Amino acid sequence: METTYPSPAFDDIRPVNDAEVPQAVEDLISSDGLWRALSYIAPDADRAALIETMRSCRTKAEFKHTISYKTVMAIARRSTFSLTISGRSRLPEGKTPCTFISNHRDIVLDAAFLNVLLYDVGYDMTQIAIGDNLLIYPWIRLLVRLNNSFIVKRNLSARRLLENSRILSAYIRHTLRQTHESIWIAQREGRAKDSNDQTQTSVLKMLCMAGEGGEGLLDNLMELNIVPIAISYEYDPCDYLKAREFQLRRDDLNYVKSERDDLLSMETGIMGDKGRVHFTIGTPLNDTLRQFDPAMPRHELLAAAATAIDRDIYAHYRFYPSNYVAYDLLHATLRFRMNYDLRDKARFEAYLQRQLDRIDLPQKDEPYLRTKMLEMYANPLKNHWDTKPE
Repeated sequence: METTYPSPAFDDIRPVNDAEVPQAVEDLISSDGLWRALSYIAPDADRAALIETMRSCRTKAEFKHTISYKTVMAIARRSTFSLTISGRSRLPEGKTPCTFISNHRDIVLDAAFLNVLLYDVGYDMTQIAIGDNLLIYPWIRLLVRLNNSFIVKRNLSARRLLENSRILSAYIRHTLRQTHESIWIAQREGRAKDSNDQTQTSVLKMLCMAGEGGEGLLDNLMELNIVPIAISYEYDPCDYLKAREFQLRRDDLNYVKSERDDLLSMETGIMGDKGRVHFTIGTPLNDTLRQFDPAMPRHELLAAAATAIDRDIYAHYRFYPSNYVAYDLLHATLRFRMNYDLRDKARFEAYLQRQLDRIDLPQKDEPYLRTKMLEMYANPLKNHWDTKPE
């Protein structure tokens, strides 16, 4: 089915229309940047065969199911020990479009991995929200739009941010109601670099902006069919880059990341070893929202909904020895000693030191950097246990 976007207000954030796919493919093929990236990600790829396959794609669905699916699975085979999903029985029946909200670990792969996993269990792929700060080159913008991503604009003035949030909210409602596609959006702007995952109420506020006609806020939230997703990586290949950024921000209050920093994070996240990666589909938020009082003040309702999303994500994390060892090292305890052995501890400590050794700073504060890296692996476990029912 052809997907079109009738409002011109959507033109600079929407994916390409199916009718635009052939030209978009040609523009992508002619980009040197694409081939430089592929030489790094898939050095053995047959360029001529890939071009032929790309040109055979006449719709976004064909592009996603052939080019993108195979590329993401090749990355998974190269950079993960396993890529798995659980909780699919909690997916809405009849492929009802929903809003997947998850914690955020990797700039590129969180949504990409989710889409191939959903496809493998017979559920439709989602449209993906992606910040324009990551669209460093024109070919990247084109590629993500071919992959059915829509663009979230960052670093705007207050007035333009409000206007863009309204357009973005209207676009998401259009996607859910008119094109009947699910969407994926992270629970916050940017990644929680210390893995202390918390849903920003501003995200929920934006999602509700386009649906507040005569409806109450609670009904508005429920129309979104929000489904939390917990993402668990055994290892985060960007952990040392995140720790480095923590120190840079600590030492220089005016520090601003460069485009090169974002590009390095994308490259490292894509190709670095992640060990075991697991996605857990959580409990649809409407099950909790039905218990809310519709008369709650607006700010309290949004805060309560955000807390409910967080608790569901915390409950559905999957943990690895790296999490248990990190918690005990960080807190100088043996609380989780039964969840790992001495080999697990030695292996993680060796990994931690290797990553620390990769950090190049003139005033390198290794104890601080080590603490920040331990927090990244310990915080999911801490949040899980701190909010676990008695």
